[in-house]
Amino acid sequence: MSVVIETTLGDLTVDLFTDERPVACLNFIKLCQLKYYNYNLFHTVQQGFIAQTGDPSGVGNGGSSVWGVVEGMQKRFFEAEYIPKIHHSSAGMLSLVSAGKNLVGSQFFFTLGENLISLDGNHCVIGEVVEGHEVLRKLNDAIVDDNFRPYQDIRITHTVVLEDPFPNPRGFQVPSRSPSPSAERLQNGRIAADEDIDETNGKTMEEMQEMLAEREAKARATILEIVGDLPDAEMAPPENVLFVCKLNPVTTDDDLEIIFSRFGVVKGCEVIRDRKTGDSLQYAFVEFEDQKSCEAAYFKMDNVLIDDRRIHVDFSQSVSKVTWRGKGRGVVGDGSQLDFNNLRESNGKKHESKPRKRGQEDRRGQGDRRMDRNRNDEQKREITSEERRKAREQRHREQREREDRGRRNNTQRSRSRETNVRHNERYERRRSRSNDRNVDRRRPTSPYRGSRYSPERRRRESQRDRSEDRHHRPSFRTQANSQSERRQAERKYKEKESENVSKVRKRVAVEEERASKKRSKRAKSSSSESSDSSDDSESSSTDSSDESSSDERSKRKKHGKSNQKKSKTKRKHKSKKKHKK
Repeated sequence: MSVVIETTLGDLTVDLFTDERPVACLNFIKLCQLKYYNYNLFHTVQQGFIAQTGDPSGVGNGGSSVWGVVEGMQKRFFEAEYIPKIHHSSAGMLSLVSAGKNLVGSQFFFTLGENLISLDGNHCVIGEVVEGHEVLRKLNDAIVDDNFRPYQDIRITHTVVLEDPFPNPRGFQVPSRSPSPSAERLQNGRIAADEDIDETNGKTMEEMQEMLAEREAKARATILEIVGDLPDAEMAPPENVLFVCKLNPVTTDDDLEIIFSRFGVVKGCEVIRDRKTGDSLQYAFVEFEDQKSCEAAYFKMDNVLIDDRRIHVDFSQSVSKVTWRGKGRGVVGDGSQLDFNNLRESNGKKHESKPRKRGQEDRRGQGDRRMDRNRNDEQKREITSEERRKAREQRHREQREREDRGRRNNTQRSRSRETNVRHNERYERRRSRSNDRNVDRRRPTSPYRGSRYSPERRRRESQRDRSEDRHHRPSFRTQANSQSERRQAERKYKEKESENVSKVRKRVAVEEERASKKRSKRAKSSSSESSDSSDDSESSSTDSSDESSSDERSKRKKHGKSNQKKSKTKRKHKSKKKHKK
């Protein structure tokens, strides 16, 4: 069972508890059908509590039940159900207002907060909002006066009953159309819901600019509060601290303190540095004892040349050194150095810190507590000029050590690169030498192989050549090369061997032809001699033939002995290699 309540802020859909609250739900449904709630004003809106309506006059003390409307004012109130108990446990609960025992009429309210235990037992819960929670948020954010009455009207425009399970009481008649608003219902309004509010009427340009600047400042402060940079949007920065930027990295705390001390007593001066490296971030905060000296420094030190740099000076907008006690409890400065008790003001009066009760704790997070502990630790010890000087010297030492380490690392890297280059050069030289040796080891094919050697000798030499060239043949890997590549390599190798053999044979044939020509020439020269000396020539020729035959025999013996020696030396060399392996 649902009812739709249309308002100037939007629509609310309510589910009614007809089984638990039959009489109270009957009263509410019949009043909605009579259009009794049309143009009713939300006369009370308390943030985080309730938004009340249901009085046609808009004052807050009127209204009647459905029986009072039908039968007369003697039945203005009725007795509602309170059992079973339904608690005001969450936002969006619809409850009829009770002025006392058996004094329930037409007024009702929506809850805008959770766990409103104080309302249980006094007022009758009859339903719950299931759609339109954004309208409840708008109601909660409405601007009200001291009596919780909204400045701009928020009204119910129409009510629609989706289903009615109850019979009509005696004399009840549903109107054919929604009635138009009467003067009685509209007389207690302030600013109409659809009326445009112009806040610039009667204001000068300067006042309008100031108003816009205030709005922008409030919006920025609210954003910073949401992000977490500010503990409170109404908090203001200190008025005795200057922000100095565009500094030279060489400028130190002592230098700024000496320069700004001519305007007044300087309580603190700090150049902000990087936590890891210790280098200056080129901005600082200067705190004066009074506000007048701070203002004098602001007007005279802006755009002044310090260490060949034009600095910029402005009032500090930082509240990082402020300890926030909590909402409505004020703030405390950083030790005795900063006094920020006048940062937050309301209606021209300063907030004073209230004493805490036992068991009461701040609702701050763990991060804020840690920051407070760190600040308290820093407050315990005051940094003197000697300690600052020592810290500065230590930073310079660390920076020098870092530079020395970097130089050493660079020299070591260059040396390692040179050694690597040298090793690579040596490796290339050795490799080239080994390649040359392998090339030299190859035995060239003999040009004297031919038909004059016996077939057995030729076969032995071919076997020897194959055994020597076995190391120079291409190596075939089954994993890397395919069978086709192997076959191609073998073909190339066989072709090279056949070419070498053919070249050797050609050389031998050429040499044999030359020898035969020489022999023919010699024979012709010998035949041209005289017949007289034929006998002598014959005898001499026989002698010469005998001598030549003897010479040839001696040469053959020597050549055979040399071949035997070579074969023996090769056998010994092969046997040594086998033993080594």
